[in-house]
Amino acid sequence: MMAKIIDGKAFAARVREQVAAHVARLKEENGLVPGLAVVLVGEDPASQVYVGAKGKQTVEVGMNSYEHKLSADTDEATLLSLIDKLNNDPAVHGILVQLPLPGHLDSDLVINSINPAKDVDGFHISNVGLLGTGQKAMVPCTPLGCLMMLRDHHGSLSGMNAVVVGRSNIVGKPMAQLLLGDSCTVTIAHSRTKDLTAVCRGADILVAAVGRPEMITGDMVKPGATVIDVGINRIERDGKTKLVGDVDFASASAVAGAITPVPGGVGPMTIACLLANTLTAACRANGLAEPKGLTA
Repeated sequence: MMAKIIDGKAFAARVREQVAAHVARLKEENGLVPGLAVVLVGEDPASQVYVGAKGKQTVEVGMNSYEHKLSADTDEATLLSLIDKLNNDPAVHGILVQLPLPGHLDSDLVINSINPAKDVDGFHISNVGLLGTGQKAMVPCTPLGCLMMLRDHHGSLSGMNAVVVGRSNIVGKPMAQLLLGDSCTVTIAHSRTKDLTAVCRGADILVAAVGRPEMITGDMVKPGATVIDVGINRIERDGKTKLVGDVDFASASAVAGAITPVPGGVGPMTIACLLANTLTAACRANGLAEPKGLTA
C-alpha cells in the first residue's frame, strides 16, 4: 500500500488564506498593515526568483512588501546601515536578508544586526537561544512548516520517536528543538552517524534535511512512518534536469505511512510560514493576540 502524500502546496495555500484573513481583520479593527522587508545583495538567479515569489505572495495576503536590491559589491557598512534603518521603521515588522550573501560579507554579523523581534527567518542568535530554551521565539520558516504538517497529520506528536537527519542551523537543529517542544523523543543523525539505517528505522517521524540527493532509501524507513523530505536537489537523469529530495521517493513511499513529495511538499510551506511569522511579529509589536495555529 502506497503512503499518503502530504500535499505541501495545498497546505501552504490554506496557511496563506489564514494569514490573509487575519491581516484583513488587523486592517479593519486596528488600522494595522504588517510589512515585510526583503534585502537581496547581488544577482544570484535562484535568490532573485525566490525574492520575487516572496514579494508577490506578501502582497497577495494584504501585507506591505518592501524590496531592497543591492549590488554584489555592496560593502558591509552600507548593508548594516540599511538594516539599522529597517530596524527603526515602524512600518516594517519583518526583515529578511536573502542568503547566501556575497563572500566578502559576514553573514553572522549581518543576521545578528537585525532586531530579533523582526527576524522573521528566526536565524538571530537570540531567537536560536530562545527556541533552545523553550521560550517564545521567531522560529525558522522551514522547520515551522514541517511541524505544522506533522501536527495536522498526527494531531498530538507526544511520545513519538523522531529522527532528524541533518544538523544545520537552518533546519536540522531547530527542527529537533520543535519536535522536543511537542514531546517527541528526538535523535539528531547525520552523514557520519554509525548504522544510520538502523537509527532511521526506529523513527515514527523521519525528517530528511541532509542535502544529499535520495540518500534516504526505503530500507531505512520504518513501516508506517511519516517521512518529511526537506531536501531540494537538482540532478541530471535521462538527459534532463530533475528536482529530487533527500529521500528516494519511489522506495520510501512503498513503506512509509505518509510522505512529503519533492517538489510540492515542504518547499511551498517555507514562504507561507515566512508570511505567518511576519504576521506574528506585527501582532507582538503591537500587543495584539497572535494568530492561532500559525506559530510553534
